[in-house]
Amino acid sequence: MDNPPIENSVLIPRIEPVNTVQDTSAIPGKPRLRLQRKKVLIWSGAVFAFLFLVIGIPALLIFQKAMVVGKSVGRFVESTKSQDLEQIKTNLNLTRKDLNKFKSTYTLLSWSRAIPFFGSYVSDLGHVTNAFQAGLDAGDIILATIEPYSDLLGFRGEGFQGVAAEDGAKTAQDRIDFIVKSLPEIIPKMDQISAKMKIISSEISAINPDRYPKKLGGKVIRANITSAKWLADQTATLLVDGKPVIEQAPYLLGMDSPRTYMVLFQNDKEIRPTGGFMTAYSIMKVDKAQFSPVLSSDIYSLDAQYKPSITAPDPFIQYIKGPYVLSDKLRLRDMNWSPDFAVSMQAFVPMIKEAGVDGIDGIIAVDTQLLVNILDVIGPIGVPGFGDFSTKIIPECNCAQVIYELESFADVEGPIIWDPLTGVILQKPKNSDNRKKIIGPLMNSVLSNAMGQPKDKLAPLFESIYRSLLEKHVLFYMMDGDKQKAMSDFGLGGTLIDYDGDYLHINDANLGGRKSNLYASEEVEQDIVIENGIVTKTVTITYKNPEKQDGWLNSILPTWVRVYVPKGSQLITSEGLEAKAEPYEDLGKTVFAGYFQLRPEGMAKVTFKYTLPFQVSKEYKLFIQKQPGTDGFLYTLKFGKKMDEFYLKMDKEIKMAI
Repeated sequence: MDNPPIENSVLIPRIEPVNTVQDTSAIPGKPRLRLQRKKVLIWSGAVFAFLFLVIGIPALLIFQKAMVVGKSVGRFVESTKSQDLEQIKTNLNLTRKDLNKFKSTYTLLSWSRAIPFFGSYVSDLGHVTNAFQAGLDAGDIILATIEPYSDLLGFRGEGFQGVAAEDGAKTAQDRIDFIVKSLPEIIPKMDQISAKMKIISSEISAINPDRYPKKLGGKVIRANITSAKWLADQTATLLVDGKPVIEQAPYLLGMDSPRTYMVLFQNDKEIRPTGGFMTAYSIMKVDKAQFSPVLSSDIYSLDAQYKPSITAPDPFIQYIKGPYVLSDKLRLRDMNWSPDFAVSMQAFVPMIKEAGVDGIDGIIAVDTQLLVNILDVIGPIGVPGFGDFSTKIIPECNCAQVIYELESFADVEGPIIWDPLTGVILQKPKNSDNRKKIIGPLMNSVLSNAMGQPKDKLAPLFESIYRSLLEKHVLFYMMDGDKQKAMSDFGLGGTLIDYDGDYLHINDANLGGRKSNLYASEEVEQDIVIENGIVTKTVTITYKNPEKQDGWLNSILPTWVRVYVPKGSQLITSEGLEAKAEPYEDLGKTVFAGYFQLRPEGMAKVTFKYTLPFQVSKEYKLFIQKQPGTDGFLYTLKFGKKMDEFYLKMDKEIKMAI
């Protein structure tokens, strides 16, 4: 009998194999979980599809339309360079059509402005669109305004007053005469343009630059938005403040009756509070927009006819010495001691009357940069009896040739030796006879050349003069109060303004007589700390002179620096000064001041730490005023993690959210 299989034996228990895979078919709720997951995926896909439909597609269309508008703007900008008025008008209209298409597409996404975070960027896009629209409207007004004067302004168009557009015989003087006579028709248009600029400024101001990255795809974003906000606000302000100046233009240019001006030449290479040492002057008449010099002389000749009667400021007595060793009375040449040009001229005008200068309608102060800016446009000029002048950089001073020649004429050094028997001059410095005569002939040559320029030079010529005005290389002091107010409101009066926030004005005075400011530069850093509304500032001014000493232009630069801050500010510490003045008040400001020296190939650092006299909460505001005659120094503003850098070419207002 065969043995039964072992696995069937009743003596050996049967062991079932273990199944390691769990059977979940019987677990309650598992099918429901799978169903829920499927529903989530379906709803997620649906939401994504919906968002792509209502946001993604419109955003893509907006991007495409924006690229089209960008190309239109590029074509418009290029057409402005052509000076072809018809082409400019055509491209402006094309840009408007493309913008209208963009606006229609934008409405598909405008509803999303209510969405947190994302909606802020959509709103910003709307602000940019509205600003762009106002800009095009302003462009239409400007083109309509200048069209009758297209040929006068150097544009190719239909001409004006029956004169063919291709007639190039009209000079800058002809064009200026016509424009001045047409001002009553132009001025009302300024109100319309100003209204559009206010819209632009308002829309751009609503954008918060801090929402955007510093750079995106290698392109600067945040800083450009900040610059655009400042530019829009500045332009709107200039248009409002500029209208009174335009209204006064016929008076200033002697359209009703001749005007007489004293033109002061301030040597910005020897910096003084209002822009430079007052080295020479010219008496200039203007009759129906035509200028003609009457006489020119240097400031020393005028000083010789004046009997000093005003006590000089302490820094002159302590550091200039020279004439102040014999007498502590202030000389005419040093009377621009107040940083406020109007205040300085109020002291200066009564004194020059005593010296024989009377009957003037105003004082116009200019510096070397104005000459450089004009010569850059019109090219080299010749001055009979004095030679040629240009802006070519020469090795003798590593500066423009016109600067070198002016300094050579202005800075006469050495003794004059006479023969004791005959009285004949045996030795004298170069230009000792004609140093006082150069300003008048030079200015006359510059004016004659500028007014005789063809129309293709007119636009850059106006731009150079306008830039010189904004950068404070030209200042005005008018005897008529209304005229002076118009100039001051536009920033042409060199006045220190009242401001309801933080304020800064750094003012340097060269007390050594050398021309080291030709090479000296400044870097200003402001560290701002706000705790519980209290503002603590540290202002550090770094002075540098990279050039070697030459014993003539470049030497040790003794400087009296004054820092004007809000009235009531409390000084904590100051460093880097060889001599310090106690804080005092002037022109409605608190002043920190002191003395230091900057050596050739050297550096000096001056620091002031102080607290503001008021607290801030939501917004910090700062107004910085540029010293006339300076070229535009680098300023750095640090506030927490925020930092802003810019060259101070003109007065600047800064606003930051806290």
